[in-house]
Amino acid sequence: MSFASPSGESGPTESDVIVVGAGPGGSTTAAYLAQHGLNVTLLEKSEFPREKVCGDGLTPRATRALTRLGVDTSLENGWLHNKGLRVYGGRTEPFEMDWPDLTDFPPYGLVRPRADFDDMLAKHAVAAGATLLQNTNVDGAILDDRTGRITGVTTKDGRRYHAPLVVAADGNSSRLAVSMGLNKREDRPMGVAVRTYYTSPRTNDDYLESWLELWDGERGKSNLMPGYGWVFGMGDGTCNVGLGVLNTSKGFGKTDYRELLKRWTDGTPEEWGFREQNQIGKVQGAALPMAFNRQPAYGRGLVLVGDAGGMVNPFNGEGISYAMESAEMAADAIVEARSRGFNTSSAERAMRAYPERLKAELGGYFRLGTVFVKLIGDPRIMKLCTTYGLPRPRLMRFVHKLLANLTDAHDGDAADRIINALCKAAPSA
Repeated sequence: MSFASPSGESGPTESDVIVVGAGPGGSTTAAYLAQHGLNVTLLEKSEFPREKVCGDGLTPRATRALTRLGVDTSLENGWLHNKGLRVYGGRTEPFEMDWPDLTDFPPYGLVRPRADFDDMLAKHAVAAGATLLQNTNVDGAILDDRTGRITGVTTKDGRRYHAPLVVAADGNSSRLAVSMGLNKREDRPMGVAVRTYYTSPRTNDDYLESWLELWDGERGKSNLMPGYGWVFGMGDGTCNVGLGVLNTSKGFGKTDYRELLKRWTDGTPEEWGFREQNQIGKVQGAALPMAFNRQPAYGRGLVLVGDAGGMVNPFNGEGISYAMESAEMAADAIVEARSRGFNTSSAERAMRAYPERLKAELGGYFRLGTVFVKLIGDPRIMKLCTTYGLPRPRLMRFVHKLLANLTDAHDGDAADRIINALCKAAPSA
């Protein structure tokens, strides 16, 4: 099957599974399901290529998810590789850390613009056999009057699509989930990120760059601002520059984030080029829903994947890897449910394995993350961490593994064993 034309072909009205949203979570779900022979309809409200607010930098965790999906992440296929993280904070000189050498994860991360990245993943799903319908804006669920179970979706232009199971991969606001009464949990952390692009001589960089302290001028002689920043070289003459603010910060919701970004970048060295005259496009923002802030991940025929289920890592704001991992888990459960016969009690038991697996594999880690964001929401604690933590290489390597969620499940080093034990001991988010 192939892309439906952007002019608005209606496509098939009956499918095994409908996937709403063709971001990383939705396209990955559709690709896995199509690979297993299911009839999948992937509905996307926009038209590819389209822009999404993102840092464009991927850790080895996301690299592994892409490799598992069968995506070629080679340099020859348009990917920019990076070998680690450069951290600023607590001292003048940054601290550089290579990605850990592990059995379970590759030793490199990736950079690729989201407009191209999402387009590539959607095409991968189509190549696997999914039907993609663009310019198809889903605005609600079709429910069985007797059971309250979702049996399909409606679109703004009046089209109707039916399937025994529907996957909501429609992002943080997830209009589809909300239409079924699934609202965000206020007890889970939330972040806001803004970013833009600059032409810059720093475009070619082997490291992703993170700024744990944001000063609006000279370090130590100006104001320390809430949040953390990033600089990711894109390898095309530009850098993706942005910042994130957590809702545990006193400045959350009261800050002009675009002005905050400008004040920070104005304080960086002029030769880096992060000035208004070098800016490409607008400053754009997006919400970061964290730690399973919408639950349950499955119920009444609706499956939540990625941001729709609040699956952003509270430690570092990473969402793509968890969107793709949750997509693979969801697809595994759906394939098993199909083998048992959709709408049977046995198939329902198979589907309940999905939220249980999410919590078993990520719940403890996300719970630790919620504690972490509460702590660093206090600038005094953040200052202590950066002042006394960054100068200690062994401690920073431990923190590096913890924040990026990069450990070996078996035969890891002491840091791996400690982190894995903490995740197992923590109650699930």
